[in-house]
Amino acid sequence: MNWLLVVAGGMIGAPLRYLTDRAVQSRHDSVFPWGTFTVNVIGSVVLGLLTGAALAGAVGSDLRLLLGTGLCGALTTYSTFSYETLRLTETGARLHAAVNVGASVAAGLAAAFAGVTLADALWT
Repeated sequence: MNWLLVVAGGMIGAPLRYLTDRAVQSRHDSVFPWGTFTVNVIGSVVLGLLTGAALAGAVGSDLRLLLGTGLCGALTTYSTFSYETLRLTETGARLHAAVNVGASVAAGLAAAFAGVTLADALWT
């Protein structure tokens, strides 16, 4: 039964990632991968919030599988982040590539921390 929760979350997360990426990227006239950056930060907030809620005992394992593993696993994308960073480097946009790496890691960690902090404020 656990795998069905993961599949259900993934069925929501994957198209959500694609649609969000396309919507965000279409609004920016830049080589910087804003769409991927956005979905990764959103996923980090959601996973941080879910983790904080789980630590407070506010959510069970089924919701963690559905939202954490399924939805966030399909919504966020390390492979696309890596590919886009490599492509930026190959096309000579090395500064954009370096900013993508630094900003993605920093924003992802900050977003996860913010999610945990918000969950702590809500459930303790």
